[in-house]
Amino acid sequence: MIEGLVSIITPSYNSEKFIAQTIESVLNQSYNNWELLITDDGSSDNSLKIIEKFTLSDSRIKVFKIPNSGPANARNNSIKNASGQFLAFLDSDDLWFKDFLKISIKEVKKTEGFVFSSYKRCNEITLEEEYPDFIVPSRVTYTDILKTNSISCLTAFIDTKKIGKEYMPNVMYRQDMGLWLTYLKKIKYAYGIKKTLAIYRIRANSHSRNKKKLIKHQWYFYRKVEKLSFFKTIYIMLLWSYNGFKKY
Repeated sequence: MIEGLVSIITPSYNSEKFIAQTIESVLNQSYNNWELLITDDGSSDNSLKIIEKFTLSDSRIKVFKIPNSGPANARNNSIKNASGQFLAFLDSDDLWFKDFLKISIKEVKKTEGFVFSSYKRCNEITLEEEYPDFIVPSRVTYTDILKTNSISCLTAFIDTKKIGKEYMPNVMYRQDMGLWLTYLKKIKYAYGIKKTLAIYRIRANSHSRNKKKLIKHQWYFYRKVEKLSFFKTIYIMLLWSYNGFKKY
């Protein structure tokens, strides 16, 4: 572990449309002690060519190639290769504002080791606001995240010196939620930063916006990953459905 170094975990799959903007948002950070670990999940477009151009000009950017096996494996491969004290997560279509790392480091030092921040929700092409900024709660527990995942992958920030390096469950959906819950079994709270520090692109074909398709994956996650009882799963699913409706 290299103290003070931020390891940025980025999966990439056919991301030629947005990956350059995502990398630029990392290059523009006011905190410069980072490594960007991009794992390409068997892309068939020009993603790799775009990423490799950046690696030629900045040694902090590292790319790994794996056969297509889903976002959990891609993220876990980057986590495995991470050298930093801190873990941050940035998908290949999202963006950080320039002080994201600086503020996250400042705030995580005050906590048990886990913070997350508010973010904008914008059109994927124009980056115009589609919904009001998602303002996160001041703190969340394991039970809170079971009911509604208010920790977006693009703003989660973890101090592994305090709470260790963990991996995402190998499921196709909700792997990020699984990781947050793993950490929240170790600590009482993850703490929210009210300031808006990132941009989440609202994708037209986003799986997370199609609640009917997502229900079966959510059920599977509660039963098989978190191993909740049948009746508790029904209760939590009702709360999750209600909170998801409010969010969008």
